[in-house]
Amino acid sequence: MNSSLRKTLRMIKFEHSVFALPFALSGAVIAANGMPPFADFGLLVLAAVFARSAAMAYNRIHDRHHDASNERTANRELVVGALSVRYAIIFTLLCSFAFIGIAFLLTPVCGWLSLPCLAVLLGYSHLKRYSYLCHLGLGIALGLAPAGAWLAVNKSFDGDWQLPLIIGAGVSLWVAGFDLLYAIQDIEHDLQQGTFSIPARFGMKATKCVAMVCFMSAVVLWGNGNQQLGLGPISMLGLALVAVLLAVELFLVHRYGKEKIPMAFFKVNAWVPMVYFLSLVADINY
Repeated sequence: MNSSLRKTLRMIKFEHSVFALPFALSGAVIAANGMPPFADFGLLVLAAVFARSAAMAYNRIHDRHHDASNERTANRELVVGALSVRYAIIFTLLCSFAFIGIAFLLTPVCGWLSLPCLAVLLGYSHLKRYSYLCHLGLGIALGLAPAGAWLAVNKSFDGDWQLPLIIGAGVSLWVAGFDLLYAIQDIEHDLQQGTFSIPARFGMKATKCVAMVCFMSAVVLWGNGNQQLGLGPISMLGLALVAVLLAVELFLVHRYGKEKIPMAFFKVNAWVPMVYFLSLVADINY
């Protein structure tokens, strides 16, 4: 693989697309009451990848000076000079324009709404310098995906538009919950830098309690969405497994602290969107 491409994929943590993509596609499946048209499906995947890539690259640009002073992030590409800031800016712009263009291809209303959506995605990088709501801000950025995908397939606001909003609200709280746990790793650094972080301000115990409430609320919202869709035992079984995964994630952080956060985040939490999506597709189709 080309060295610059490999560094770029590493900069934007491309493999973490698994956190957002299944929930985006869930919105499309709900709109189509099954698998959406292949063209829409393909464009949605591209839109989600470009939107996330733009947001991640922008975050790396914005945070590069803070990353340099944090041992955990000091080896990131823009910090060590593996990629230039100019390169990252151009990459961000190209991904942003690609996202907007694909949104217009899906439907004009998606095209116009892609502009405020992009503002939310990029705005998270600034929010964490001003508000403790930054964790929820990241959640909202990812929670827009199911509603956007639903609109892209449905082509208008006609129909049960509240369903993808319910799913998206669950995504927002789920993301906020795991971002809270992930931020525990940076408590000392965030205190030094004055970053608005709930773990740094209120401590680990309060953070774990808030994360638990976020996870429980997410499961309730997803269950409500499944009920409104009239789904059966397959989706409920999937949701039960999701609840178990979230409980395991909380247990790992509670029992082992910072040591197990990477495992909780990358090996347990990563399965949540995939399990939800597969159980949704299976229930709707079978």
